[in-house]
Amino acid sequence: MNASLPEVLARGMEELQAAERAGDRREEARCGLAVAEACRRLGRIEEADRAWKASYRAARSAGHEGAMAWALWSGGTLARQRGAFRLAYRLLRLAAETGERGGDVVVRGYSLAGLAETGRIQGDYAAVRRLHEQLLAEARRRGEARHTVWALEGIAQMHRNTGEYDEALALFEEAADTASRAEDRRGWAWALRGIADVVSVRDADVERALSLLSQAEEACREMRLSSALAYNHKMRGNVLYRAGRYEQAREMYALALEEFREMDEPRGTALSRLGLVKASAHLGRDAAHTAADLAELRSTLDRIGLRHARDMVDKAAAELGVGPLPDHGGHEQGAARPVLPAVGAEALQAADVEGLR
Repeated sequence: MNASLPEVLARGMEELQAAERAGDRREEARCGLAVAEACRRLGRIEEADRAWKASYRAARSAGHEGAMAWALWSGGTLARQRGAFRLAYRLLRLAAETGERGGDVVVRGYSLAGLAETGRIQGDYAAVRRLHEQLLAEARRRGEARHTVWALEGIAQMHRNTGEYDEALALFEEAADTASRAEDRRGWAWALRGIADVVSVRDADVERALSLLSQAEEACREMRLSSALAYNHKMRGNVLYRAGRYEQAREMYALALEEFREMDEPRGTALSRLGLVKASAHLGRDAAHTAADLAELRSTLDRIGLRHARDMVDKAAAELGVGPLPDHGGHEQGAARPVLPAVGAEALQAADVEGLR
């Protein structure tokens, strides 16, 4: 769980080649999954895409539905990371169904969690809050620390984004403590990032927030967690921006933007661009260019399907005095807009946590 990703990738490739030579299709599927996940977390997107598909083919050839489900889960997680939400819902729903047929409750649980996280990232909290809470209860019942940490952080993020800072902080702190006791360095780093965010926005405690992010960054670098590191840098930009340290914030947003673009991660790219536009506006960029950049960003976020982030653009325009922005998407200002694609709504409605028992 805490091994360096390059080490995991090297070992996975070595074992995959041995399985191919031996003609062991089930072992090919297992090793291919490890390769796919290491590549995904390292930001090697095309390699991850090839690896999960090869893992699925090997698992199907071996007639192993559990391994097929894990490959589909990996593909769905990769699709979400790339902003392909419709594909993510389809693959994750298939993973959950295949895992249920194969009697693998763990992959089914991870697939349901993936569905919940996809809906949360898109900003439809009403659709996914109950599923998060059900998965948290089930993870606690089964004693699965890593899954418990994931659920706590997801619920905490929803509280944070709706302004319930005390609730968010308590959950992020519980996640950090749980991850620390389970020696889950990855979950711990994400939890510290969440705590830093809340103490920055709620308490304006800049130094504590930056210290927490430095601790999390150390863990990200040790494990070569490229995506988590980029999000850490973006959050550092947020903390500095809130403190009025716009030049430093701009530097951090630019660094995060470069990292996200290298990984082909559209959500992180768009959020970093938003921070960069805001910081640049405070440093003297003219209003016309700022408004144009924000309008383009809002269209990008609409296309990706990120409601919460889209609303952040409108708030930025108001904060910077360049709103309201022209809306070329046909939406009235403040009007309710559908968030989840039909395939996502259907997949979430079909999610059944009881099937994990």
